[in-house]
This record gives sequence, structure tokens and C-alpha cells, in this order.
Amino acid sequence: MGHIVVVGAGQAGASLVAKLRKGGFDGEITLIGAETALPYQRPPLSKAYLLGEMEKERLYLRPESFFAESKITVKLATRVQAIDPASKTLTLDDGEMSYDQLALTTGSHPRRLPAAIGGDLEGVHVVRDLADADGMSPDVTAGKRALIVGGGYIGLEAAAVCAKRGVSVVLVEMADRILQRVAATETSDYFRALHHSHGVEIREATGLVRLLGDNGRVTGAELSDGSTLDLDFVIVGVGIAPATELAEAAGLEIDNGIKTDAQGRSSDPSIWSAGDCASFPFKGQRIRLESVPNAIDQAEVVAQNIMGADTDYVAQPWFWSDQYDVKLQIAGLNTGYDHVVTRKGEGTQGSFWYFKGDQLVAVDAMNDPRAYMVAKRLIDAGKTADKSVVADPAADLKPLLKA
Repeated sequence: MGHIVVVGAGQAGASLVAKLRKGGFDGEITLIGAETALPYQRPPLSKAYLLGEMEKERLYLRPESFFAESKITVKLATRVQAIDPASKTLTLDDGEMSYDQLALTTGSHPRRLPAAIGGDLEGVHVVRDLADADGMSPDVTAGKRALIVGGGYIGLEAAAVCAKRGVSVVLVEMADRILQRVAATETSDYFRALHHSHGVEIREATGLVRLLGDNGRVTGAELSDGSTLDLDFVIVGVGIAPATELAEAAGLEIDNGIKTDAQGRSSDPSIWSAGDCASFPFKGQRIRLESVPNAIDQAEVVAQNIMGADTDYVAQPWFWSDQYDVKLQIAGLNTGYDHVVTRKGEGTQGSFWYFKGDQLVAVDAMNDPRAYMVAKRLIDAGKTADKSVVADPAADLKPLLKA
């Protein structure tokens, strides 16, 4: 098999190289990352790490000794400039490198505001990597005023952290409601009320016209409702885009990410992909999942297939979000749902069950791990749930698993 090179030292890349060694691959492995840090967890960056509740060392997925003992060469602070599939060669900042098999785990880029409306002003932040979190931390202090642009999970998590740190927060969402693209009205209503209870002002159907600045730093914003805000900083949470530039320049097929087959192989038989940057077949459609579980599971299947396993990746989507004292757990994909059943709990506990006809397709569970686990097991097994049982908060959900 010779030399396997993995470009992208995030969750997927780290999982892939570890699985190669665990699976018995004894050839040369090189992991290339553009950042200066060893592979680390990203979700805590906008939550526990920014709040000061997690030290930097705890972010790392593996200690440096793991890579040394596993004989995995890690090249940090290194960018791949180009891929030549014909000669199986990479052009790096510091020279060239040949490969026998290549895996692209390049992740994604946060969408940024255009410079024309002030997106390049100092104090305008995105939340994607360690440098972003470190750069934002001095601004997220009590008494400051923040604008959060975007009412998806990234924006809502940022709003929660800011509010917990004593920042005065206004969040704007262009759509009619927060979470409109990813969740039902019921989930939007739940989280809107949660944020209001913590002092966050949410303005829906409201866009950003432009940011105002003084001496290169953001000082305010003009909104589409005609109002003007005085600000100390801005956090932009308007989604991410797959990092496909290298793959596209190399002539690989792109379809909402690097297009792979069910085993993770790109349009070039010697190049594979996994994680945020990869799209793959799923239940008759092509999807791309932006989640830690997908990055790990898909990367491990790709590692096995590089070694000849000939195994399809069967995704079992699940996600989570932490906001204040609420843990949201999501199982399945709610695409095409036509009915939502609400299961009420005590206090902040509750869940929303998505059905397409009579088929359970997804669940949003807030502080309700039991409902989440039952629904996830049903969804993963292709089973459904009795709606009347789900809607009855006194009913035991476990018997649904035996139906």
C-alpha cells in the first residue's frame, strides 16, 4: 500500500490515521494540517473553552506521544498548494510529497460577511478554529454589547455563551424564525423562549444592512428594520461551506462537497474523502453531514476501505447542541417531515418527534436523554413509533422498542 497521506488534521483526519494503524496498516502515514495545533475538538471552542471551563490541553484528541508511538508523521502549519493525481504528487509550502493513497479531510470554512458591508472590520468574529476562539475571548466580557448574525445553532450557541459572560446580546435572523432551515416551528419556539429568559433579544425576519466602524474597528450596525445598534463586537454564524478548493483544482468531481461513492472513494480511485467536506449517497439521495459523529464514523470506514475492506458507509445521523443548561440531542434527518408530535416534560425537558406519514424520521430532545435514545434506536433500525404513546408524557417509551 506504500504511503498514505491525509490532508486535513481535524476530527476526521485524526480518526482516519488512528484507524489505519489500529487496523494493521504498517506502511508510511503522513497527516498534514494547516494549523499549528495538533488535532483537537472543535465543539467546545464556542462553549466550554470560550467560557474558560476547559483548558487548551483538554481540547487535543490525542497527545503528541500517540502520533510518535504510532509512527504517524504529523506536518503542522503546512498547506497543500496543489494535487497532481496523474503523478500522485502533492505540492506543499515546503516542497513536494508523493502518495500511493490520498485522503482529503479538509473540513469546511465559515461563511463570512462581505468586506463591502464591514465584514473585514476588527471585532467581527467567526467561530471555527482555535485561533478564532482565542481572538474572540477578550471581547466576550461582561458589560459589552454584541450582535450575533444568524439564528442557526452556531449563532444560538454563541449567544448563550455571550449571555452567560454578561454580554448584552442582540441576535438577528433574516428568515421568519430562528432554526428555520434545520428544525420545526416547535423547536424554534422552545429556543426563542429559552434565550429570551436569559436576556437575549432576538429579531427575526431582520437582516444586517451594514456594519459601522471607526479606525478600522466595528462600532455599530444598521439593520433592515431601520434601527441602528451601538456595538463592541460581532459574531457571524451564517453557516459553513465545504473546503473543496484543492479537490476541485485537481479535477475531482464536486457535488455539495467532494463527491464520493458509498465507500468514501472520490472520482479518482486513489483519492478518498471524509468529514464535512465529503458528500455521499444516503437513502437514495446525496448528502453531506456536518457533525463530529459523522467525521469519526465516515473516516474510520474510509480507513478500512483503503486497506481493502470493501464496506459501504451507512450513516446514522445524530447531532447535539449545548445552550445554557439545556442539552439538545438530535437523531435522524427531518427532511420531508409532515407532522411533529410534542412530548412534554418537566421544566426544560421535552422532545419533538418528526414523522413523514407514519414513519418516524427524526427527534429533537431537550434535556431528555431517555426520549432521545429510544427515538435514535427506532430511527437507526428503520422502525417507527406510536404517535399516541409519544404524545403521552406519562407513557413509558421503552415498549416502543419491542413493537
